[in-house]
Amino acid sequence: MSNIKNRLRDLNIVLPEVPKPLGRFVQGVQQGDLLFLSGQGPLGPDGALARGKVGAEVTVAEAQVHARQVGLVLVAAMENLLGSLDRVERVVKVLGLVNASPNFEDHPQVINGCSTLFHEIFEDRGEHARSAIGVSSLPGGISVEIEAVIAVRPE
Repeated sequence: MSNIKNRLRDLNIVLPEVPKPLGRFVQGVQQGDLLFLSGQGPLGPDGALARGKVGAEVTVAEAQVHARQVGLVLVAAMENLLGSLDRVERVVKVLGLVNASPNFEDHPQVINGCSTLFHEIFEDRGEHARSAIGVSSLPGGISVEIEAVIAVRPE
């Protein structure tokens, strides 16, 4: 069993199935030693997407959980595309979009849900550059969408 698989087991983390893309794009594209992951939404344990406007219908704490759920989907996509999570050299960059009410200002706190998960799983290799921004809407009314760039080890 791989090192990261053992770590997931030790952390009691079960990766979800990655949803099929809704549109004409793929889960991710590897170019050289970089893997560019498409934006994903917060997939709950029941398979439903978490929806709502953060700062209105969704609290910061709830949105952090949603960002963590997105992180789980992104890790599952890494595994699907790379074959093994041990090929992750480093999480390079994360872009987090928060479906926020007009006066909401805690976007970084929300995206911390994903960033913390990446550090839990990949330890120092999970530290990354990041942007966290608010938007007026996201597809299907989801609360959070996150994409990532991953440095990849050769097979």
